[in-house]
Amino acid sequence: MLNEVIENTERFIASVPKAKRKKYGQFFTNSTTAKFMASLFCFDLSKQKIEILDAGAGTGILAAAVVQKLYELGYVGKIYVTCYETDELVMPLLEENMALCNKLHNVSYTIKRENYVTSQNFSNSTSFNNEDYQYDYIIGNPPYMKIAKDAAEALAMPEVCYGAPNLYFLFCAMGVHNLKKEQELVYIIPRSWTSGAYFRKFREYLFDNCVITDIHLFESRDKVFEGESVLQETMIIKVKKTSIAPHSISITSSSTSEFNDIRSFCAPYETVVAKNRFVYLVTNKEDADILHTINHFHKTLPEINLKMQTGIIVDFRTREVLRNEIEDGAYPLLYSQHIKDS
Repeated sequence: MLNEVIENTERFIASVPKAKRKKYGQFFTNSTTAKFMASLFCFDLSKQKIEILDAGAGTGILAAAVVQKLYELGYVGKIYVTCYETDELVMPLLEENMALCNKLHNVSYTIKRENYVTSQNFSNSTSFNNEDYQYDYIIGNPPYMKIAKDAAEALAMPEVCYGAPNLYFLFCAMGVHNLKKEQELVYIIPRSWTSGAYFRKFREYLFDNCVITDIHLFESRDKVFEGESVLQETMIIKVKKTSIAPHSISITSSSTSEFNDIRSFCAPYETVVAKNRFVYLVTNKEDADILHTINHFHKTLPEINLKMQTGIIVDFRTREVLRNEIEDGAYPLLYSQHIKDS
């Protein structure tokens, strides 16, 4: 079933210019990524019914991957799938693919032709116990696109907006809002939310309601959405709607979205999710040990009157100001490898 959905999607991608899809931040998940994301869920197969949400569904690849995984695991209960999609161009194919899920696996589905973010009331104070639009498992590849501060989506979710909003974290926050207590959400999103200042309120909302259980990192930023020319650094994250943090987070990484060379590592939860609610993407024990040491320093740099900024000079973008020799008015450009034991 999933193979047929993928084939239908590939035909659609070939028929629609890339520039047109990029305008809407629309990049489709490939087969291996969809299967990997579906495999991250810890499904409760004893449930008589399972409700799945795929917001920004596109052609329905991710929803189909979850359905197929459930049946591979021998699930015999009833499956309900809800898809949100506003792109009328892709709508016929989404209808076709969901009808295929219904035909082959008797899956009940609903396609909501409305803006997922603005379609319901969002409230930071009531999200944990929200009784409306609740789902057992939420999967998503949301649109990656900056929007204006006064865009309808930003105005609908002021609790998580600070600075320049991006649709992807609004989709993710609304997903948390829609998730049943103790249940799971898996999203593929850019890495920028982990420490960016504009994402501070989103991180606070996320960790007020959920804990991270799994992270997957891609080493090649241009090999995640094959053929789409997407240079955004992306990651796959699984969160659980609970206040009880696990002892550790499962972190995997691979060179590409083919997942042929997966490496696994478990890092202490408090090392990855720091007290300041930044998320540190460690991939080995050495990284984790260094972070553990840093996180236990008694003082921060500002507290000892030191100020540090990154990104002011990007060497390959400002070659005209670089000098090979010391001269008056010039300052050293420091890299991490220059910091060594004295």
